[in-house]
Amino acid sequence: MFMCQKNNGRNRLFPSLVTSLVILISVGMTGCISSREFVSTEEKFSKSKKSTTFHVVQKGDTLFSIAWTYGWDYHKLASANSIPRPYTIYSGQKIDISNRVAKKSTTQVASVGKTSKTGVKREKPATKPKKASQTAPTKAVLESKDGWNWPAKGKVIERFSTKKPQNKGIDIAGKKGESVNAAAAGTVVYAGKGLRGYGNLVIIKHDAKFLSAYAHTSRILVREKERIKAGQVIAEIGSTGTDKVKLHFEIRRNGRPVDPLQFLPKRRSGGG
Repeated sequence: MFMCQKNNGRNRLFPSLVTSLVILISVGMTGCISSREFVSTEEKFSKSKKSTTFHVVQKGDTLFSIAWTYGWDYHKLASANSIPRPYTIYSGQKIDISNRVAKKSTTQVASVGKTSKTGVKREKPATKPKKASQTAPTKAVLESKDGWNWPAKGKVIERFSTKKPQNKGIDIAGKKGESVNAAAAGTVVYAGKGLRGYGNLVIIKHDAKFLSAYAHTSRILVREKERIKAGQVIAEIGSTGTDKVKLHFEIRRNGRPVDPLQFLPKRRSGGG
């Protein structure tokens, strides 16, 4: 009887020891797995962060559309990536859009009119304007409210914002078919619907520094390379690429979006 009781004690003790050992091993393994997963996540994050410094060219992309999307001047982006004129790019090609390359590009294009080793030559600003009314305003004028006109008559319904949800310009209310006017004189450098999220879009180059954009139009009334007067009707308000009838208007300085309300003259009414 005594022997049986002793064995029963051992039998009860053995399962409890096994259970404790299993728990300790499980905790240890969980700690190891968690540690490995954490390192793996860090590695993935760092890799994804690095990958955002490149844009992989897709079908339909142009150097201009890529530069516009990432807030670059397309001449500088071409120079930084050693892409000669006529700026031909190919599907699958990686375009470096990092700040590191931005610094590099400023040194590459420092001397105006000089040809680099790759044969890329910087454009010189036009020196012989056709007419005073058609020429691009001077830099001093464009830096002030005197150099700009309102592109549409409606109220501002969405303001410029660098916070999420980001708005790279302003949205102006209107009715479909109402006129869209050039905010300043210049040359049409883009007229089409190839830039995602903008619908029918017109972009006007005013000088080497300033561009303006007019998005979601129902109809485009100008062609690329066409000279435009300030106030000229260039399109009609619409809702292409969006769910509301409106004009999305942007001003970009050196490729970067800036608040149009800092440049447009104040309006007595309807100006938001």
